[in-house]
Amino acid sequence: MKELNEKINEHFAGKVVRKDLTNLIKGNASIPTYVLEYLLGQYAATDDEETIKEGVETVKSIITKHFVHRDEAQVIKSTVRERGSHRIIDKVAVKLNDKKDIYEASFGNLGLNKVPIHDSFVKKHPKLLSGGVWCIITLGYQPSEERDSIPWTIEKLKPIQISGIDLEDYKQLRKEFTKDEWVNLLMQSIGLNPEEFSDRSKLLQLTRLVPFAEKNYNLIELGPKGTGKSHLYSELSPHGILISGGEVSKAKLFVNNSTGEIGLVGYWDVVAYDEFAGKTKRTDRGLVDILKNYMANKNFSRGTQVYQAEASMVYVGNTDHSVPYMLKHTDLFDALPKDYYDSAFLDRIHCYLPGWEVQKLRNEMFTDDYGFIVDYLAEVLKELRKEDYMKSYQKYFDLSESITTRDKTSIEKTFSGLVKVIYPHGEFSASEARQLIDFAIEGRKRVKNQLRKMDETFNDEVVHFQFNTKDGKSHKVETLEVIEYGDPKLDIPAGGEDSGNGKLIANKDVTSDSINEEPKKKELKEGQKIIRENQTGISYKKLFGDYLEDATEIEVIDPYIRLPHQMKNFMELARLIAEQKQPDEEVSIHLKTNNNEEYISNSKEAFSDMMDSLEPIGIKFTYEFDEDLHDRSINLNNGWKILLGRGLDIFQKTNGWFDIADHYQEVRKCKGCEVTFLKEV
Repeated sequence: MKELNEKINEHFAGKVVRKDLTNLIKGNASIPTYVLEYLLGQYAATDDEETIKEGVETVKSIITKHFVHRDEAQVIKSTVRERGSHRIIDKVAVKLNDKKDIYEASFGNLGLNKVPIHDSFVKKHPKLLSGGVWCIITLGYQPSEERDSIPWTIEKLKPIQISGIDLEDYKQLRKEFTKDEWVNLLMQSIGLNPEEFSDRSKLLQLTRLVPFAEKNYNLIELGPKGTGKSHLYSELSPHGILISGGEVSKAKLFVNNSTGEIGLVGYWDVVAYDEFAGKTKRTDRGLVDILKNYMANKNFSRGTQVYQAEASMVYVGNTDHSVPYMLKHTDLFDALPKDYYDSAFLDRIHCYLPGWEVQKLRNEMFTDDYGFIVDYLAEVLKELRKEDYMKSYQKYFDLSESITTRDKTSIEKTFSGLVKVIYPHGEFSASEARQLIDFAIEGRKRVKNQLRKMDETFNDEVVHFQFNTKDGKSHKVETLEVIEYGDPKLDIPAGGEDSGNGKLIANKDVTSDSINEEPKKKELKEGQKIIRENQTGISYKKLFGDYLEDATEIEVIDPYIRLPHQMKNFMELARLIAEQKQPDEEVSIHLKTNNNEEYISNSKEAFSDMMDSLEPIGIKFTYEFDEDLHDRSINLNNGWKILLGRGLDIFQKTNGWFDIADHYQEVRKCKGCEVTFLKEV
C-alpha cells in the first residue's frame, strides 16, 4: 500500500473507501457514486482486505435485492405485493396534489406515480419536493376494495446521505497532511489518479468543488467533450443537481406562480446546467433576466414576493472551435445560446474554467487508491459554506485599486472557495496563497477579456488585473491562452500585455522592411515525382508540404489506414497540416479508408482518439469506411490533387521507438512509388 493510503486510513478511518470498489459494484446500474459509496461506507470503509471482501459482497447483495433496476421494476412490485412490504433503493420525487390536499410520491426507476406520502416525511426532507432524492424506502402494499384507491404505501423513508460530520475534527486532521498530500487525497476522492495530473491540472479539477463550498458562486466551464465537466455535479453530492439546459423554466428553477412552490435554487446547494452551449438552442429570455438578478443579488422575484437563496450556479458546455480560432475571430463565449450571449448576464460569472486545458479522461487517469467517501466530503463542503475566507489573502497581498467591485468579489469568492477545499483549517503560506490568488484573478480576467470584445462599454473601464505584495511589488496576471496565442481582438500579443510584439528573432539581422515583406510563395507545378526503393531524404513536407498551403478542406483517400504504422503515418500528415496552417485557422480532414472485421473495432477507437487529439489544435477530423476503395489520393480545396501510388505508406519499417528513423522521416528508407500532382480546374 502506498504511504499516502496508509496515512489516509490512519487519520480518516471509516471515512474513506478504496475507489475501485465503486466501479466493481456499479456495473450498468444508473445509480450515483454517492449512493454506492454511502453503502460502502457502512460496510467496507477500511483497509483490511478480508473486511473489504465481506463488505463488497454485502453491498452487492443489497444492490441486487433492493436497488430498483428499471427492467426489473415488475419483479420488485411483485415482491412487495407478495411480502406485504419490501425495502427498496430508488429516486423519490414528491408533488402536492392540491385537489386532494395530499402529497404524492413518484419513483424514478420503479415507475410508480401518485403514491400517497405522509406530510412528516416531506417536512423532514423538503428536497423531496424538488427534483427528487435517492432514498432507502420501505414500500408497503395494502389492497383495498375502494374505487380508485392506491394499494402502495410508504412506511419508512430515509434519504441516502451521512447524517452528520465533525468539521473541527476534519480541520484538525488536515494539519497532519502536507499541501501536496491533501491535494492528492482530494483528487483520489473524486476518483482521479493524481500521478496523471500536473499541479495546474489538479487545481482545475478541484475548482469544480468550489460551488459546493461557496454560497452563490457562479462558475462556467466550456471545452471539448469527454473531460468530465458534468460528472462531478451529478455523482459527487446529494446537495447538487444536474439539469439539462434545455429543460429549465422559470417555474422549475425559481418559483411556480400558480402553486407557490419554490424551485431548485431553494433546495439545492448547486444547480448545474448540462449541455449549456449551443447557438441554436431555444431559451427563455425572461429566465435569463431573472438569472441575472439572482446571480448578482442572491434573490429573485416572481409576482410581488422577493425570495432569497444560496444556490451556486454552474454552466458546463462544449466549445465549437479551437481556442486560437475563438481568440482571433470571436470570443470564448462564442458557443453559448443567443439569449445567454449577453454581457450583463456573463458579467455575473465569477470564474471561467478553461475546459480546453482539462485532459480527456482515459482509463489510467482513474484511481484505485483510497479517498473520502464522497458523501462525507459533500457534507464537509456543505458545512464549509457557512465560513468566509474572502479577505484572508489580505495578510499577504492587496488587489489593484483599479479592479472593480464586481471583479474583486469574483476573485475573492474563487479564492475563498479554493481555501475551503485545499486549506479548510485556514492555514497557508504566502506562496500557497499566491497560487490561489493568481488562479482566481485569471479565472475572472478570462470573463472580463471576453466582455471587452462583446461590449465596448467595458473598454471604458481601466482595470489592471494585478495584486501587490506587502513590500510594494506589483504582479500582473494574464490568462494562459493569451500568453500562448495572444488576443488579436484586444491587440494583446502572445506573452501578454507586457511582452512587446511577442516575436523572437534569433541570429539574424532583420530590417523593418524585411519584417513587413510578404514571404514569397513557391511556384507549384503539375508533374510527377518518382521515389526509388531505399531512397532517403524524403518526407511528407518535402514531397507535398507546399501544396497544402491555403487548403482548409482536405480529403485523404487511402484504403489502408488500419495498422499501427499506418495510423502513425496519418498522424504525421495531420501534424504537417497543423504546421502549415496558422494557429487561429481551422482545417477539416476527412479520411476515406477500407477496413475488415479484424481491425474495425480498434480503428474506430483509434480514430475517435485522433478526433479528440486534433480538435484543440484547430483540425476537425472525420472518417468513413468504403469497401470499394482502390485509389489513393489527397484532394485539396485549393485546387490541387495529389495522387499517391502507395498511399501514405511510402516508408519501410523502422526498428522501433529507439531508432531515430522512427521519429525522423528524412532518414527512413522508402518503398519505390510515384507521386503525381494535378491542378484541377
